[in-house]
Amino acid sequence: MTHTLNNLTYCIHTFGCQMNKHDSERIAGMLEALGAYAVESIEEADVVVFMTCCVREAADTRLYGQVASMKNIPLRDGTPLNKRVIAVGGCIGQRDGDKLIETLPHLDIVFGTHNLASLPQLITDTLEEGGHHVEVKEASLSFPTDLPTSREHEWAAWLPITIGCNNFCTYCIVPYVRGREKSRTIEDIKQEAQRYVDAGVKEITLLGQNVNSYGRDLYGEPRFADILRSVNDTGIERLRFATSHPKDLTDEVISLFGTLPSLMPALHLPVQSGSNRILDAMNRRYTKEHYLGLVKKLRQINPEIALSTDIIVGFPGETEEDFMDTYNLVKEVGYTQVFTFIYSKREGTPAAAMVDDTPREVIQDRFDRLVELVQEQAYRENQKDLGKTIDVLVEGASKRDANLICAKSPKNVTVHAPLPEGIAIEDIVGTILKVHIDKAKTWYLSGQVVSL
Repeated sequence: MTHTLNNLTYCIHTFGCQMNKHDSERIAGMLEALGAYAVESIEEADVVVFMTCCVREAADTRLYGQVASMKNIPLRDGTPLNKRVIAVGGCIGQRDGDKLIETLPHLDIVFGTHNLASLPQLITDTLEEGGHHVEVKEASLSFPTDLPTSREHEWAAWLPITIGCNNFCTYCIVPYVRGREKSRTIEDIKQEAQRYVDAGVKEITLLGQNVNSYGRDLYGEPRFADILRSVNDTGIERLRFATSHPKDLTDEVISLFGTLPSLMPALHLPVQSGSNRILDAMNRRYTKEHYLGLVKKLRQINPEIALSTDIIVGFPGETEEDFMDTYNLVKEVGYTQVFTFIYSKREGTPAAAMVDDTPREVIQDRFDRLVELVQEQAYRENQKDLGKTIDVLVEGASKRDANLICAKSPKNVTVHAPLPEGIAIEDIVGTILKVHIDKAKTWYLSGQVVSL
């Protein structure tokens, strides 16, 4: 039986994807249910939890560096503990297990992606017994949504509809650390969405490693369109989803961007490469032509839709011709945002064994050229909203200027506007208001509030 953690402070550092952010909210919910409370900094925390990502090497490096540096951080004044409890979970915890303790001996707890619910007991065992505690399960018996949650924002909620992945892209470690794809029932998802709407949530983001294949394991065929319609029927004002695999994006789902009032006109559709040869080597199971056909259909249904994507530069064996196929695809699509990454070898994946003798400076040059194109496109795409009055969801005050509102447009672009006179930011956080856009930059829009 887990003891209470009354009056202990905790801090969670989250790396990686939205699923990790959702897992962190569940951990916060469990710890607060046992009496702990959140603080902003490691220095003030009795318990520090790192929720990790191992998709790219940089995340490994950051984790090991941050955990190693904690040896020199003193305990907070008034702490009831003799030492700070340090826990590592998420994908690196799942992948490395006991090896983390060998490398970082001052680490107390390691847990995996399939056993979030074990963390409170592991913390209790550490406090009562000392020593190291490692628990990494091979499969999950339940969804993280069975656990309590402490959401970062009252007006927004993550809602996982699947966990795991069946795609096995050759560069990706996710199927090995998150497990095989498992769907929740439509009824369970709709009930949770309705609870969020009843609690005042304005925006729900559906989560899954591949939301488009939702339901294949339960119903024998993908039923993601049914999920979108069911959640829309709850009365949610804004609906988004991530991530969407091109090979499973159906015409039925595409059509909903023209008919569902809550579905925001923004889609993240990772392409990874514009070269058919490289796409085949990545095991992506679609072609450049198929991808461009999806883009055409989306724009026919909703000409205003904003598209974003992921691209890997320097995949093993990528030639200049392959890169130019990617460059030209980006130029043709016209993305509002592109997350560009230099290929990072992940041990245990098929791509890690592929030979690549491309000089690093060549890969860096390609990356830099692509980033320059992406910035030009983002600026050009944002000009389309110049002079328009759009609905924005207020997230808070700008970190640079407390007198500026920071909000998100339907296309998921950041919007700034001066705080109206006599209005406190606390009074409008989580509300949707109208802003007339009078300036469009590369990464944000700005304007004036015209209606609260």
